[in-house]
Amino acid sequence: MVEITLPKNSRVKDGKVWDKPTDSGNFREFHVYRYDPDTAGNPAIDTYYVDTEDCGPMVLDALIWIKSNVDPGLTFRRSCREGVCGSCAMNIDGTNTLACTRAMEDVDGAVNIYPLPHLAVVKDLVPDLSNFYAQLQSIEPWLQTESPTPQAEWRQSPVEREKLDGYYECILCACCSTSCPSYWWNGDRYLGPAVLLQAYRWLIDSRDEGTGGRLDHLEDPFRLYRCHTIMNCAQTCPKGLNPAKAIAEIKKMMVERRV
Repeated sequence: MVEITLPKNSRVKDGKVWDKPTDSGNFREFHVYRYDPDTAGNPAIDTYYVDTEDCGPMVLDALIWIKSNVDPGLTFRRSCREGVCGSCAMNIDGTNTLACTRAMEDVDGAVNIYPLPHLAVVKDLVPDLSNFYAQLQSIEPWLQTESPTPQAEWRQSPVEREKLDGYYECILCACCSTSCPSYWWNGDRYLGPAVLLQAYRWLIDSRDEGTGGRLDHLEDPFRLYRCHTIMNCAQTCPKGLNPAKAIAEIKKMMVERRV
């Protein structure tokens, strides 16, 4: 018989069931992943009851309500509450999304909330995005030019600007990358859909003059070519973008420059 030793803190146990703050109200059940690195305990799933008549309609509203009224120790990221900053990305009802744009009424039954999958967890619903940001920095996501800087601005025609539509809107929430099996298996070397979409956004910017160097950096068996067109990235993107298309276009650019 094969004996498997699981990593420390890999088993998730049943956690605390918190009491309802009051006896009256319209309560919704929430199951929330809890993990405290300062303790030796395993992660747990705590159960909370949220009074939907006393908070806003979104999942993020419910988490804020829990933190304010039930459990001040619950930890999660959030900022704009408008689907722009990407801070509150997490796995809700089995899908990576933004808590501020996911309505409670869109989830059947109890609302199950976990941190973004396949990342180390800092605490509770806060994933460690250090590697993700390091990969983003590696593609140098800023304008690269060799021409003299113009006195006013770098000019771009409306047609050239339209080419960026569907790519510049990425908010770097990491929902797509953490839904990608290729990124789960090779996250230390494969850049993942979010970063590659950002790379393509600069490759097609008419004002950028660093195309050759950018493609040289991506020409690697792992950085680019681990994409297997599974399409999880396009399905889960809260902004409706298609990173897989961007990756396919980069591969085409790689072929075209060899011809």
